[in-house]
Amino acid sequence: MEDTALSEVFQQFRVSYYRDVFRKIKTRELSLTTVEVFCVEIIAALKNPTINEFASFIGISSPNAAYKINSLIQKGYIEKVQSDTDKREYYLTVTDKFYEYYAISERYLLLAEKRLKETLSPEDYTTFNRILNQISEEIMPELTAEREQ
Repeated sequence: MEDTALSEVFQQFRVSYYRDVFRKIKTRELSLTTVEVFCVEIIAALKNPTINEFASFIGISSPNAAYKINSLIQKGYIEKVQSDTDKREYYLTVTDKFYEYYAISERYLLLAEKRLKETLSPEDYTTFNRILNQISEEIMPELTAEREQ
């Protein structure tokens, strides 16, 4: 794959994120395995999926997903919330414990955003955000599309 500016930026954010995850695991402040970190991140990104939506999204069986989810519930990173309209259905929500962890992982993103604001003109910063929104909504709609299926 050709190295483009987008792939370089994505790689830098990804590597920074992995570094933060491994630092947390190394210091034992994070009681999650690496796979569990990815699972809870996906649940957060899907914005309150059902167990079946989560299982389908990552391509695993519902019983396997339920096992992973129960571990995350026991560790306090997610909760199951019963649907108001269909009492048989439960939605997965992330807890404050997850957001406390996630805030540490977002530091690099916040630093990069601060540097963008300092470096770019207000007009360029607005254009940059408009382009990122367009990428998210039109060029990379998979997350939303898969959730709606």
